[in-house]
Amino acid sequence: MAQPPVPTQPGNAVSAFLQKAASLPALRVAPSPARLIFAVDATASRQPTWDRACHVQAEMFAATAGQLAVSLAFYRGHGEFMATPFLSDSAALAQRMTGVTCLGGHTQILRLLRHAEAEAARERLHALVFVGDAVEEEPDPIWRAAARLGARGVPAFVFQEEDDPCATGVLRGIAKHSGGAWAPFDHRSPRALADLLRGAAAYAAGGREALARLPGAGALLAQLPGPPR
Repeated sequence: MAQPPVPTQPGNAVSAFLQKAASLPALRVAPSPARLIFAVDATASRQPTWDRACHVQAEMFAATAGQLAVSLAFYRGHGEFMATPFLSDSAALAQRMTGVTCLGGHTQILRLLRHAEAEAARERLHALVFVGDAVEEEPDPIWRAAARLGARGVPAFVFQEEDDPCATGVLRGIAKHSGGAWAPFDHRSPRALADLLRGAAAYAAGGREALARLPGAGALLAQLPGPPR
């Protein structure tokens, strides 16, 4: 005569469940998106560049296969500085940019760098991108702030419009002290800024190897330190 099944005790059931769970393959946790601050000088006559940046910012997301979150930061007018939350798609970022009007005022690059420092202290920040054409501040405090970003592993990619020689030295210094890269671009070349943004985003999300896979990335790569990210 068959023996009746032995009732399963609660403790035995829990033990069996844990043993089965332990035998399953571990789930692969998707990496968090790389965080990047996209900063644009929005003073005075910068509206054409702002509008261009609005149209080409999607290149940053396209270069990273969805592994990027971008915060838009800008300064304008008399001491006005703004930064959005970190956004994960180009449509949301474009919506934030549309309708912003550039206003006359002085540059606030030091304030921008200190904002990036604060973000890096709060959570990993993978890169800062700055698009501008002028510097109206003392260089030494700016370079010290850039060096602090570099110490936190946050390279600044500085893209300079036009060729103001006074601005060039300071802007190149930001890239150098942070371990990033500087590049000029011409507003008459519609693809120039788009290509630079793709390169910065690729590096933020995947380091030197990701940047190296992009055509024409040699000028940026040559300025970056050896180890990836």
